[in-house]
Amino acid sequence: MRIDGRCTDELRPLKLELNYTHYAEGSVLITQGRTVVLCNATVDERLPAWMLKDAAGRGWITAEYGMLPRSTHTRTPRETTPAARTQEIRRLIGRSLRQAVDLGLLGPRQIIVDCDVLQADGGTRTAAVTGGYLALALAVRKLIAAGVAPANTLLAPVAAVSVGVVDGEPLLDLCYDEDARAEMDMNLVMNRAGRIIEIQGNAERQPFDRPMLDRLLDLATGGIGELLRRQADALRPADVLR
Repeated sequence: MRIDGRCTDELRPLKLELNYTHYAEGSVLITQGRTVVLCNATVDERLPAWMLKDAAGRGWITAEYGMLPRSTHTRTPRETTPAARTQEIRRLIGRSLRQAVDLGLLGPRQIIVDCDVLQADGGTRTAAVTGGYLALALAVRKLIAAGVAPANTLLAPVAAVSVGVVDGEPLLDLCYDEDARAEMDMNLVMNRAGRIIEIQGNAERQPFDRPMLDRLLDLATGGIGELLRRQADALRPADVLR
């Protein structure tokens, strides 16, 4: 039994609150265990400057990520210049979310997905991908409803989860205490078609073998499947585009 009473292959309790803020074109508050991330998607009709010459009608998806000063046990100063970890996570989220949209159909505009960690207890980057997809989907659906993007602009949904080995046992969706003790940990991003978008993993103490990697991949695949089902359920209500 784990520190929070879960089974080895069990996700933390998940709550998805869509349309959480009033102004953003897409907004989701994702709560996964004690990790809480607010994801807001903004449609910007201006492309990034670096795309202006060669955009050829294509759009762009980018992401921002940050942790509020008291999202952790002790206060940390606000970042005026993003740290290397913050930049790396921003790129991960952006790469993941771009796989969920046909940029050629999006049109000459960008969507910025801001992921702000309100409370951190492990898995903030994976929660940001899972919640960020929902915020992005809401924003794109509004473009489709307005007739400025075709109905097939959205591709297969994406979600992400962490896995790791703690005391020799493979575990799904690590909380902070488990992550801090893990012999190895890995973040996996996949889409609904079961295709892998990104893997981040490393051994903290000793190298791990191929059978352990396969077990972790199977564990993550099952967890992401459940997250994708929960995403679909959250997007299903008719009034979701209010």
